[in-house]
Amino acid sequence: MRAVIQRVLEASVTIEDETVSRIGPGLLILLGVEEIDEAEDVEWLTSKIAKMRIFSDADGKMNLSVTDTGGDALVVSQFTLHASTKKGNRPSFLRAATPSHSEPLYEAFCAAMEREIGKPVGRGIFGGDMKVALVNDGPVTILIDSRARE
Repeated sequence: MRAVIQRVLEASVTIEDETVSRIGPGLLILLGVEEIDEAEDVEWLTSKIAKMRIFSDADGKMNLSVTDTGGDALVVSQFTLHASTKKGNRPSFLRAATPSHSEPLYEAFCAAMEREIGKPVGRGIFGGDMKVALVNDGPVTILIDSRARE
């Protein structure tokens, strides 16, 4: 399971000119699920993200987590995070999980993030053609892969 985490001042998801989710300061999380991912990956990744100290403290040092700051989270499913670009110029998505495998894990991830940060998270529409807007704060962008735990 891969996540691109962006510290944002605000972020939103729009589908067909309708905003379906909007957050203030917090994290935009782009989530990619792989066929080998399971519930253990969800728990490890949500815990890691919720505790990651990437927000500034009173001294301007990255020392606070989204939980510490009371920030928001918006989670958007993104199978393209598992693109392979080894051959040719057209990415292959063979490692990305099928919707029947990835959607339940996406929903579990969102529910686990809600438990971790103690508030509802914004969501994209699974499998939807979304327009994601954000104001990256810093900018701070971090990639986490649950296969790279050690």
